[in-house]
Amino acid sequence: MKPLEGLVVLDFSQFLSGPSAALRLADLGARVIKVERPDGGDLCRRLYISDLELDGDSTLFHSINRNKLSFSANLKEPNDLAAVRRLIAKADVLIQNFRPGVMEKIGLDYERVKAINPRIVYGVVTGYGKEGPWKNKPGQDLLVQSLSGLTWLSGDDDQGPVPFGLAVADMMAGAHLVQGILACLVRRGVAGMGGLVEVSLLESILDTQFEVLTTHLNDGGRLPQRSRVRNAHAYLGAPYGIYATKDGYIAIAMNPVGRLGELLACPELAAFDDPNTWFTRRDDIKTALQEHLRTNTTAHWLSVLEPADIWCSDVLDWDRLLRHEAFRALEMVQSVSRTNGATMKTTRCPIRIDGEMYTSPVGSPKIGEHNDSLTEEFGLRP
Repeated sequence: MKPLEGLVVLDFSQFLSGPSAALRLADLGARVIKVERPDGGDLCRRLYISDLELDGDSTLFHSINRNKLSFSANLKEPNDLAAVRRLIAKADVLIQNFRPGVMEKIGLDYERVKAINPRIVYGVVTGYGKEGPWKNKPGQDLLVQSLSGLTWLSGDDDQGPVPFGLAVADMMAGAHLVQGILACLVRRGVAGMGGLVEVSLLESILDTQFEVLTTHLNDGGRLPQRSRVRNAHAYLGAPYGIYATKDGYIAIAMNPVGRLGELLACPELAAFDDPNTWFTRRDDIKTALQEHLRTNTTAHWLSVLEPADIWCSDVLDWDRLLRHEAFRALEMVQSVSRTNGATMKTTRCPIRIDGEMYTSPVGSPKIGEHNDSLTEEFGLRP
């Protein structure tokens, strides 16, 4: 039995942050009902991150809406809205990520939903919170990254701002929403009361930067200074970075520079035995290291460094990763299918409980695919 079996979650959200939170709850056993418009459904059905689609929907939609049911409803139509309210009365969790004010206009804001179901846990994702001058800005991941300072941490010093290569603000907000929802569910089990859980993309990505932002808040307000050479962390000294070798790349984390120079037979590093220079002369060290590492293969350097317990690794692309024995041992890939047989491969839930991996073969739903069965089960007809 999965830990959230028996819970009913209504997922009104679109795109990434809210649906990713609902997906994780589904992975952990909750029954997730995706409430979407009859005319087109979740806009993410047509949000393509490549030219690949499956059965009429984007692979992005399939990947974050697997293992869910779909109930289509026009929330501006009285009969549909009444059916949704009856569904809310029997739900445990509601998730929405509309702009501030949208659910209030529909009549499904927290206070009115709470009047229908006092035990419900109501989760909200916004872009920038409900107050302040940015509250009505589009809550889009790249925009949030750009406003949050995150783009000044990646890339080399001469590159200008470099965005993270994933929708990291969306995914972190979804993860934080799950944490808040589970906390409220625990409280409900103890005290019998539901609650309102609110996260924003901006607050989540600021929290993701807590380590370096805390440094900035306490070092006189100095801005992060990225390395000009193989920057991997704006606040860490040499040798931290990824370096080209004769036939690929090698990642080297925090390590004593003098010891590294001895093992690599790189005499240029001997001058940097003072740990302070690993910061003050970071680029000089990394330049010398880069030139030296190009003289031999990745496998050669790993054969020297790994037995000496130096923190380092090969740098894999997805092709090499997926063929690697270590990846296959994780069994991270599962196949999911729609009822019409359309099948795709995707990742599984990364959480194990009591040693069990959580998988499900259920793919994403078609728009309104489960209207009839849910109407019958929950008594949604007037």
